[in-house]
Amino acid sequence: MEFKVFAHKIYTGDDVLENQIITCAHGKIKNISSGYQSSADEVVENISASFFDIQLNGGANYHFTANPTEECIADMEASSTLDGVGYLLPTLITSSKDNIFRGIDAIKNYCIQHPKSGVLGMHLEGPFLNPIKRGAHLTKYIQKPNKELIQELIEYANGTILQMTIAPEMFDEYTLKYLLKSGVALAAGHSNATYEEASSAFSLGIQQVTHLFNAMSPFLHRAPGLVGATFDHPDVYAPIVLDGRHVDFAAAKIAHQIKKDKLFLISDALFLRKKKTSFTWEEFDAKLINDEYINSDGNLAGANISLPDAVRNAVNELNLTVKEAVEMATIRPAKALGLSNTIGKLAANYPAKFTLFDNELNHFEVLDLL
Repeated sequence: MEFKVFAHKIYTGDDVLENQIITCAHGKIKNISSGYQSSADEVVENISASFFDIQLNGGANYHFTANPTEECIADMEASSTLDGVGYLLPTLITSSKDNIFRGIDAIKNYCIQHPKSGVLGMHLEGPFLNPIKRGAHLTKYIQKPNKELIQELIEYANGTILQMTIAPEMFDEYTLKYLLKSGVALAAGHSNATYEEASSAFSLGIQQVTHLFNAMSPFLHRAPGLVGATFDHPDVYAPIVLDGRHVDFAAAKIAHQIKKDKLFLISDALFLRKKKTSFTWEEFDAKLINDEYINSDGNLAGANISLPDAVRNAVNELNLTVKEAVEMATIRPAKALGLSNTIGKLAANYPAKFTLFDNELNHFEVLDLL
């Protein structure tokens, strides 16, 4: 059965169309054509492919690393949907081997039980990080890379891990090449790599960083670091936490001028919906103080924004067009993960799953016709 949506503006991932009808059938977009509101089943102001958050730590109630269960994943997906985000990668940070495997099991089981879910896999942030740039990650769980453990992890995950954050300078070339061949999208992060080390990693095949500027060697005029290497490699994708706290908006503007269409948005939210005011997991702690999560060392312990908040900030603080801001939450992360043939665009044969939003960018919701 067909379902028709009339939209005043359609953000396709390439263009902006006005006053068109999207015809959907069998969970897919059938076509986009001119038409009248009266012939549609639903009328909306603005519509795009559903937003995609590749780095999310928790939902409204549960934190994935502290509670690597299907219940937590359900909470993360439900909370994301309420915020207008239809696709996500639950992120499990540096923890014990057993905890990582529990997280993999939870993702596997959840996706089997919910085949139309927006949970596409897992982002594993660690444990092969540089302790110097660990951020809020626990030192006791950071590991030196070894091929045997990595092979066990990759084989057990069997495609469940879509992205892994690593510190490339901690790897020997043989082990890094093995991981690259696994098919997991690698991102350089929590890294103290020199410019030369980062450039070498990019030349080997790493095509993304994790939360640009944060937990990485900074750009200095005598030591350009990972930030400088990212700026100097135009094909490397750079997700950014656009909350004005993790990254000053002026720095984000500069990054946008340099990275152009390779800059995209993540939430890196510790929790969603702004309900959780304090959190403890082993030695990891965070309190919500002045609208930001701070640990007992006085450092940021995760973001307190949603992906739509970041889209709004891109327009209001960076002066970007709505078109570009939406693409930073849809097609760009899809391209960064190699998924742009299946999600990220509003076009024929793509999933009939959308994000709707008002002109003021105050209200976002998911329309799921799968």
